[in-house]
Amino acid sequence: MIAYFKEVFSGAWAFLQGLAITLRYLFKPSITVPYPTEKLTPYAAFRGILLVDPAKCIACGLCAKACPSTCISLESQVHPETKKRIPKPEWYALDLGRCNFCGLCEAACPTKPKSVWHSLDYEAVFSNRDEMVRCWKPGFPLAGRVWDPRKKDFKDPKGQISVKEMRTRP
Repeated sequence: MIAYFKEVFSGAWAFLQGLAITLRYLFKPSITVPYPTEKLTPYAAFRGILLVDPAKCIACGLCAKACPSTCISLESQVHPETKKRIPKPEWYALDLGRCNFCGLCEAACPTKPKSVWHSLDYEAVFSNRDEMVRCWKPGFPLAGRVWDPRKKDFKDPKGQISVKEMRTRP
């Protein structure tokens, strides 16, 4: 009989402990974020989607050499008369499907500020494999453009919303 009451008392005590924890957190402010309309701002050391600024790039190719997954390719401009290379990129391409976000390309970039860097964007929208390859040319937007093989032209990636364009919480 004593064992029975001991069992009931220990069960009731465990129930009250759980209820106390629940009541303690019931009155604390919510830490969740309404995701589609609001996003959390990642830490400064976060490595998101790789971005390129072709205006700052000197087309040295050190980022492509440092990349272990060989997902970066670029070509420097050529002067039409002298046929010498100009330290500006003609185009810069990055395959986000092969990138492992190691940051070696950013570390190898000699320009100040860096012409290639990892943004704070932690999501990207791709509907097919071709959209994973981003291309930058002078005058292209910061997110780059995607080659459309049907139209034989570049198009802006659909559904790509930057963290900087959304309401964020620190």
